[in-house]
Amino acid sequence: MAKNELDTRFTEFGTVSFAAVTRVNDFIGHLENGKLMGTRCVKCGKTFFPPRAQCCECLSAEIEWFEVAGEGKLVGYSTLQYAPTGFTEEVPYTIALVDYGDYKVFGRIDASVPEADLAVGMTLKAAVSRTSNGRLTYVFKRA
Repeated sequence: MAKNELDTRFTEFGTVSFAAVTRVNDFIGHLENGKLMGTRCVKCGKTFFPPRAQCCECLSAEIEWFEVAGEGKLVGYSTLQYAPTGFTEEVPYTIALVDYGDYKVFGRIDASVPEADLAVGMTLKAAVSRTSNGRLTYVFKRA
């Protein structure tokens, strides 16, 4: 990317992108390479997902990327029948919070996992995916 070129990769994320430019646009590059990434503060070690450009604990801007890999435990979930503007064509879909130990990740459950099969405490893994309109996203699948 040219030095003066505006980095608008976030316009390719999710069903609707509300921000085209962020300080963590490399998140999209990682998704394009098949990796879901969070950030970690180099100074104090706090982990973040979604990624942050600056630590909210120690205010350091020394941030490194880490891959959301392995398995997590389902903390909770909800199947949405109504959705905010920009997501209404996607309902119903199930959202979830998955605990990876040092951090938690919020996202959608993959359509291949029926709601009837979901149980708090079950093991899931995050995977890079595409929305119905071809944009980058991530989902939780069976581990």
